[in-house]
Amino acid sequence: MVSKDQSIGGAIFIICVVIAVLYTLIVFFPQGMLGMFFASVDETQVRIWAVLIPVFIAFIAIMGIGAWIGWTMATTPPPKPIEEITSEIEEEEKKRRSSQRGQRDCCDRREDRGKGKG
Repeated sequence: MVSKDQSIGGAIFIICVVIAVLYTLIVFFPQGMLGMFFASVDETQVRIWAVLIPVFIAFIAIMGIGAWIGWTMATTPPPKPIEEITSEIEEEEKKRRSSQRGQRDCCDRREDRGKGKG
């Protein structure tokens, strides 16, 4: 079964990848992508490339980081519930206390034997 964090991580991953693909298609194929909605793409776009390329690289880097975070969240197993952790700690404390009592009882018996002989 998939935990809530894994579901959110999977959704983040898918959204980032889809946005990155769409942005890439629009940037590199503006005639094909935007031509469906607009009659023609103006040649002034060439002037925009000086800004577009660095923005594109930064955008893909950010989407890559987002996709990596989503993938990590989607594939990481969920942590133990806090109740399970606290019950384990309590059990360990009980075992430690009982072993300490046993050691004290043992030492007390030895001291009692030594007093009886003297």
